[in-house]
Amino acid sequence: MKIQDIVSSGAIVDDLRAETKEGVLRELSEVIAKVVPKLSADSLTSILMERESLGSTGIGDGVAIPHGKVNGIESLVAAFGRSRNGVQFHSLDGKPAHLFFLIMAPEYSAGMHLKALARISRLLKDEKFRRSLLDAADADELRRILREADASS
Repeated sequence: MKIQDIVSSGAIVDDLRAETKEGVLRELSEVIAKVVPKLSADSLTSILMERESLGSTGIGDGVAIPHGKVNGIESLVAAFGRSRNGVQFHSLDGKPAHLFFLIMAPEYSAGMHLKALARISRLLKDEKFRRSLLDAADADELRRILREADASS
């Protein structure tokens, strides 16, 4: 699975403005709703907050992978966001999150959802990859870094 297959070029936010977990989820949900207009940012935010109530999707090392399942889509859709200041996401290591991959999957699709989580988790375990995302100048450079990650795996 390639990142570019699920994160469209218009779904990359290089400077998230939100300062709270819910704010980040809303901001990225709005991006997804622009890419897939039949989805509502409000309902996506609600689904994601409900998922967060089960346990934080902040995996540590400045990374969070919020995810959920939604009715009305046929394939995975995702957004990537970067917060230069960091947001308290109640991550396992207690540190703020700076890099966010938000993944929405069709309601009845366990396999592709898990593949995407595994692929993104594997990439983000690489400190050099995380650093390159943090240091990228803008959204175009973030797109290039994600393209290169797809090409090298």
